Parts: sequence; structure tokens; C-alpha cells
Amino acid sequence: MAVRAGSQPTSSFDRPLPVPPLARAVTDDAGVRHFTLTAATGTTQILPGVATPTWGYNGTILGPTLRARRGDRVAVHLANQLPEATTIHWHGMHLPARFDGGPHQPIESATTWDPEWTVLQPAATLWYHPHPHGRTQKHVYRGLAGLFIVDDDQTDALDLPARYGVDDIPLLIQDKRLRSDGTLDESDSESVGLLGDVIVTNGIHGAFLTLPGGRARLRVLNGSTARMYNLGLADDREFHLVASDGGVLQRPVPATRVALSPGERVELVVDVTDAPLMLRSFPFGDRAGLGAEARGFGVLDSFDILELRPSGVPAPRQLPTALATIDRLDPSSAVQRRHFELQWFEINDARMSTSRIDFSTTRETIEVWTIENTDDRPHNFHVHDVQFQILDIDRRPPPAELAGWKDTVYVPPGRPVRLIMRFADYGDPTLPYMYHCHMLFHEDRGMMGQFLVLGPGQSPQPVSMT
Repeated sequence: MAVRAGSQPTSSFDRPLPVPPLARAVTDDAGVRHFTLTAATGTTQILPGVATPTWGYNGTILGPTLRARRGDRVAVHLANQLPEATTIHWHGMHLPARFDGGPHQPIESATTWDPEWTVLQPAATLWYHPHPHGRTQKHVYRGLAGLFIVDDDQTDALDLPARYGVDDIPLLIQDKRLRSDGTLDESDSESVGLLGDVIVTNGIHGAFLTLPGGRARLRVLNGSTARMYNLGLADDREFHLVASDGGVLQRPVPATRVALSPGERVELVVDVTDAPLMLRSFPFGDRAGLGAEARGFGVLDSFDILELRPSGVPAPRQLPTALATIDRLDPSSAVQRRHFELQWFEINDARMSTSRIDFSTTRETIEVWTIENTDDRPHNFHVHDVQFQILDIDRRPPPAELAGWKDTVYVPPGRPVRLIMRFADYGDPTLPYMYHCHMLFHEDRGMMGQFLVLGPGQSPQPVSMT
């Protein structure tokens, strides 16, 4: 199903879904798990028989799935064979600022970078992507993205589908615009960014996925640069949400729709019966809070994404009634409350400057942030290093699917969102973390800020990019 006139999608879903391979890890004598990634150019048949120039990690588009356990020491060797500088940001990962992969860690063409850190967070579906200042949108749009799955003993013990590539499926959803010669159309709009009319799953359009009968777990990433998705099954059957950005929820949440803005992830468990199912994105209606502006931002579009085809006889199984205990952060313990106003390409009336630290916070403290979208267009909000909890949206408690750990949240116009977060483990007086709108055109144009996390006795000594 096409999104807009002029698109070139296939009319049927007849291409097997590519499943990103698990990245090979080599463990050294010290117990460090080493991964190797190479960012390079290539060509991909996003549409069948059409060669499209793309970028990828260890391939022509997207990247392998990195996988590690809580407590692992991991090291990644990234070689940049692209024609320009890039970075690699570990979205959702709790790690030192010097390895975060934001604008302050550029990797020039024909050079390498070797971050190393210990995984200190619960099981979750995270991802990695470039973060070069002013160029993030096009690097991601050209295909640079991949998942990073963290495992732990508690989540392993749950009775959830867990056979990677069989009934536990990574699903990276993006959108592209293609010219008649198959090249990517990278012309920006004045406010939206690269809103595409060809929907792409794991690097191709028109895919189907064959699943064993019974339950399947979809690890869904909105890897688009601008488009939001309102996901559901075409027959409106119920599915269950079991995890959000930062890990499993307290209990499975039944739903027929789940909304994802760029950068957000969700894990869905779907009952696969004896007939094909279509994963679809539905119009948002007024849920996006955009009114007359909605169509220009694509939230009224509807389109098919992926056909799910069962094989075999479904085996009846019940989901666990409880998944995790989530300790709630206490707002009364917050040492600082901050307010962030999102408007146009600015946060608090300022555009991003790599030479300006917007504020500093202190390690091992809790803060409450209020995010307010005063614009007439969609924005969302991502904070590096931490997973946060949503206290309320427009002074109402968050719905169950947003009550777990998050690192990215949609902020509707006129509906303030309050977040609570704890800065732990890492302090660095020189290198900052970022906070920004994850609609990447907005980020590139300046809707981003940076902050330092200071350890005891430290004072800011920021390093400016030149």
C-alpha cells in the first residue's frame, strides 16, 4: 500500500524479510568481548531489481545486531570507509561520555575508533547510529543503523519467545524516497525532514516473514528520521507489549495500537495463527496533537509494513502475568528541576553550539525535567546516557506502555511531559552528553543541547570542537 502519489513500492509482499545477522564477538583473555564494524558505501535493492546507493555497517545497508549481557565488558572497533567523517552513537546505552559517540567523537574518513565499556543496565533492545553534528539525518537515512541487544538473567528466565531470527525478530522500520533512477531523494522540506513514501523493513520494501505457529516477539525500532508510526495488525487483533526502550515492562500490556516516534523501540508479542497477518501503520487521528498540521507530517497516512506468515500448528502458550519489578524514582528526592521548551529548531530559545555547555549536573543525583512543545509541529525528546521514567503527560499519569524505562518520548504540542532520571556511575568534566529532538532534521538544524555530569570535586572544563 503506497503512502503518497508518486511512490514506487511493490503491490505485493513477496520478498523474504532479511534478518540482520548477529555480530561475531571474540572474547580475549581478559574477558572483553570484541566486535568489529566497518562503515562503507554499497548498493541495495530496496525495491526489487532497482540498485540504490546506500551506506551500511558490515554490509550495504543497516548493520549486524550486537549482543551482550549485563556485566560484560565490550569493545567495538569501527573502521570508517565512508567518504566523510561520521560517528557511532550507542542509543539508550549507559556508558562514559567519551565513548557515547556523539558529535565530540568524530571519526574521520579512513580512520578508526575503539570505544570500550562495561554494560551496566538491564536487558533491553537498544540501537546504534551515526551522530555527526549537522549530518545525522542523512547518515541514518542512507542506511547506517543497527540493533544492540542487552540480555540479563532475569529476562532470560521469562517465558518469552527467544530464538533470534526464528520467533524473536529484529524489525527496523524506515521510510525512503526514491528517484526514478533508484537513487535516494535527499531533498529536505522546510520543517519535516526526509519523509519518505517507500516503507522499508530491515532494508527492503515489500517483505514477508515466515514464523512458527504460536507466539512471536517483534523487537521494533522506528529507525526513520522523521516519520511516526501508529502500529497495529490489519484485522485489529490484540497483541501484547512486553518492553519499551529501556527494558521489559512490569507486566504485558494488551493493545491494538502502539505509537512510535523516531528512535523509540518496543517489543511486541503477537499470536500467530493459521492465516497471514499484516503489520500496518494507521492514521494517528488527534493522538499526535497536530490538528490542521497533521497531514504535512505524515501522521494521517496509512500503509502496510510487513506480512506475517505462520507455518506449522500454533502451540497454545500463556504469557507470564508479571515481567519485572520497576522501582519508581521519587520526585521528592530530585535535587534539580529543569524546564525545556521546544520550538522551531531551538530548545529554550537557543540552537545547539558545540562550544556551549548548557548546564552541568552531579553524578549520583536525581533530576526532574519538564519538556514542553510550544510549536505547531511534532517533536520528541531523547536524553543520552540515562533511561528515564515518565511522571506524567499533560498532568496525567502515563499509559501502561509508557510506564517503564524510556530514553526517547514523543512530546505532543501543548502537552507537557515530565521526566525523572538518575545520573549514575560516570562523571566527566570535559566531555558532554546530548539531549535533543530525535526528528533528525530538527536535531541537525539545532534542536539539541549538551550537558556535563560531574563527579565529586569536579568543575566544568569542557573541550570545544573545532
